[in-house]
Amino acid sequence: QVQLVESGGGLQQAGGSLRLSCAASGRTNSMYAMGWFRQAPGKERNVVAAVSWSGVSTYYADSVKGRFTISRDNAKNTVYLQMNSLKPEDTAVYYCAARVAMFSGSLYYRETDFPSWGQGTQVTVSS
Repeated sequence: QVQLVESGGGLQQAGGSLRLSCAASGRTNSMYAMGWFRQAPGKERNVVAAVSWSGVSTYYADSVKGRFTISRDNAKNTVYLQMNSLKPEDTAVYYCAARVAMFSGSLYYRETDFPSWGQGTQVTVSS
């Protein structure tokens, strides 16, 4: 499996921006589809965005469409989540997830699709 480490979380004011990074290590020679999930206190963990190994296919939760952008740099084994126009309701622990993809364009966005997870990074948005 691959090991994942998130970074870039922190405290930001509403309307501001943050960029999360997820660095993968270990068995990175396979094609990995990636996803970002988040969990707010007392709530379930939900998908935020997902990207295929090729980077061509992406998925966004309705709540973040037009504000967040997922991207990846396979040469650096890193996936990014650019978060703009942040809202207090974006406050959560953000997790990066990975799974081996069947095809380079395969896209996965269900929590149960992903066997590998990072430890999470806290994002707090103040009003």
